[in-house]
Amino acid sequence: MTLAKAIATGDLTQLPSRRDEDWRWTDLRGLLRSLPPKPAPADVTAEGPFAALGGDLFLVPNGFVEGFTHIEGGPDNPVAQLRFVAAEAGSIATTVLVAVRAGQTLTLLESYEALADGAVSDITLEIEVAEGASLERIVLAADRAESVTVSTATVSLAPGAHYAQTSLTSGARRQRIETRVSHPGQGASVRLDGAYLLHEQRHADTTSVVTHSGLGGVTSQLTKGVVDGQARGVFQGRIVVEKGADQTDARMGHHALILSDKAEIDARPELLIFADDVQCAHGNTIGALDENALFYARQRGMPYETARAMLTQAFVGEVVDRIEHEGAREVAAAWVAEQLGRGQ
Repeated sequence: MTLAKAIATGDLTQLPSRRDEDWRWTDLRGLLRSLPPKPAPADVTAEGPFAALGGDLFLVPNGFVEGFTHIEGGPDNPVAQLRFVAAEAGSIATTVLVAVRAGQTLTLLESYEALADGAVSDITLEIEVAEGASLERIVLAADRAESVTVSTATVSLAPGAHYAQTSLTSGARRQRIETRVSHPGQGASVRLDGAYLLHEQRHADTTSVVTHSGLGGVTSQLTKGVVDGQARGVFQGRIVVEKGADQTDARMGHHALILSDKAEIDARPELLIFADDVQCAHGNTIGALDENALFYARQRGMPYETARAMLTQAFVGEVVDRIEHEGAREVAAAWVAEQLGRGQ
């Protein structure tokens, strides 16, 4: 059961619900009583969040793929901007293929821009990173408060490939960013990071599954969240080490701040290990800002809201600092500062 099937058939029983264990905190069937019709193609004139960074632009307005079926990395295409824009209310389901050739490098700057309340989007990405290739994917999800977005990326790596991802989101009525990585080991490496900054009644679900199937794979995962108002953050991270995937080194961390007594965070980090010679660990912490640090800042004349924003930005900054592309890192830092300012 998926949102895409529900959109294609009009059958709301195809929507994921809380009866599905992986969707227990992001219930779509209980939320959506009807699906709006598919919107018409739209002209998008506004620039995206990564416009100043250049590269080839791939625009998907209202779910319509314009002039391309897939994105390829290579020496002539080191940077690509992929924009999913829901310009008006409607149901959208679309698929994009991304492939990076052997030995090549691609930076994928991906944005989700629901410009209208009532937009319902299901986006599927099929990503292949060939032997010795490298892909850094930076995702910025800036949806409207009353929109619904589900993004699912299936990532297949070849030996020696490098895949790095940073997802940043401010949530929506319901939003889920899911990443599933097939990790072959054999010198391949994965960095899987994210940050969610939520206020009002926004909801964001960050879900990932990394499956190690071969020797010597490396995975590093760090997610940080901040929730305020009546917002709800969901983190589900699963690392699977299959039998025979010895010498795997996999680390997962999820750390979140709750800034309101009405906000909520649901977290489920998992390690499923079926091999012996591995180094795997996970950590999960949820709490409030350090009162001592707040007191220290206020004693030096800093207003409470300014001190809170400064400490929160420093907390999230660890995720931003791990972005490899300098221009994208600067865009991400500015976006984080803007979101924290809105939550005050």
